Parts: sequence; structure tokens; C-alpha cells
Amino acid sequence: MAIRFSNLSDSTLERYLETVDLPSLLRELDAQNINLLFSEIKHFTEKEAEKRDKIVVSYFGEDGVKQIVNAIVTRLTSQPRLGLHAQILDMGAGSGFFTVRVAHKLKEKLPNASFYAVDATPAMLLAIARKAEGIIPFFGIAENIAGSIKEAKNYANVPEQFDAVFSTLMLHHCPDICKVFHSIREVLKPSGKAVIVDLCTHSFKEFKEDMGDIHLGFDPGQIRKKAKKAFSQVSVKVLPGICCESSGRSAQLFIATARP
Repeated sequence: MAIRFSNLSDSTLERYLETVDLPSLLRELDAQNINLLFSEIKHFTEKEAEKRDKIVVSYFGEDGVKQIVNAIVTRLTSQPRLGLHAQILDMGAGSGFFTVRVAHKLKEKLPNASFYAVDATPAMLLAIARKAEGIIPFFGIAENIAGSIKEAKNYANVPEQFDAVFSTLMLHHCPDICKVFHSIREVLKPSGKAVIVDLCTHSFKEFKEDMGDIHLGFDPGQIRKKAKKAFSQVSVKVLPGICCESSGRSAQLFIATARP
């Protein structure tokens, strides 16, 4: 029987996720380096799922979080404007920390918009489900969103294409970012837009151990170059006044906006 996440209680969602054969599903999605992906899922399940929100606030502060959310919303609501019934996906949503905040701000302007969240860690999907009934979470990987959606249709009402895709602090967990950009492009409508926020290049080597990071941030110029392989219009800018603070050091953030 098909199960719709939007109507699930935490316990029902948990029971469903327990039936998912992750190795088989990841192979079906043609996931690269499954061992590395399992390591990432294990890290987020054991070390971050229950305290992810506090971790984010500790790095950026409440003011920094608000600035990140406002920057994403500003770009999502800029020209070309989203329709009143826009369908919006948070890619690599994690615990839904930014998903909920962005959705709340956008609902003020687009009350009929629909929100979806994809992540590869079941524990994170449960966290999203507990936070907001209006957001539909589903299992998937950033490198193959289209395939993830196809699988998700077995249990959730997920559209095949979106008016907008956004992602916050997820890209540095992906081995192949070029494949991620092409994956986003594949599920965007012709008039759609993508907004990605992530870390600029930094030297926090402990993040690989403590946070499960694969990349130590990115050079904005390289992000633009790689994104241009999938999108015709790309803008990448450093977000002024917002830094990730750790161990007495700080790393800047960039925001990339792309259109097909």
C-alpha cells in the first residue's frame, strides 16, 4: 500500500524507513562510492541527527542563521518570480533546520507553495517529519534526484520537476559536485531556479572527522565554472558578514544562483 509522508506519524514513518533496503536502493540510484555514503549516513545518524540544529546555531549564531535564510528567500523570490503554487525542494535537507525557516518565510509571500525535502539519512527525515506537517520528506541522493523521486512515488506524492531547488551547507558532503549540478538541472522546470549556500575554502581539517565533511569548502570561482556545465545562467557571490566560526577560526559562505 502506498504511504504518503505528509500524513505519517513519526512512528509510521519510522516503520516505513525500517523496511527500506538501503544497499539495494542506493545501487538502484547508481550511487557512487556506496561505502563512503554509508559512512556519511552513519555519521549523521549517530552524531548529528538529534543535535544538528544546535550545531548549526553554534557555528553561525542566530543572527547568522537569519541572514542565511533571508539571502535564500531573497533569491528565490527575485525575478523570474515563483508562481503562487510553486513547488520547492530542499536538497540534502538534513534535520530540516533551514527547510522549515525558508518555508516559513516564503509562505508569507506564497501561501499556496508546496515544500519537499530530500535526504539520504533516515534519521534526518524523521527529524523533518517531527518539525513540520507541511513539508514532505523523502529518501534520496543529491547526485540522482530524478531517480530518487521515481522511487519516492511508491510512497509519497512528489512532483517530477520543481519551480525551485535550494540547498544549504550540503554540497561539501558530495563527492561529485558536477554530478549534483546536473542532477538539480534535471529536476528543474525550464523557468526554474536553484540557490545553493555553502562554505568557501577553509582549513578546518577537523570537520572531516567531526562533521563528516568531504570537501573543505570551495572556491567560488570553481563553483561557478562547474555549475556552468549544467546551467546557462550562474551567479556566485560571497555572503558578506556571515561566517562559520570554529576553533577560533572563521570561514566565509558563498551563495550560488543558477537557472537552466
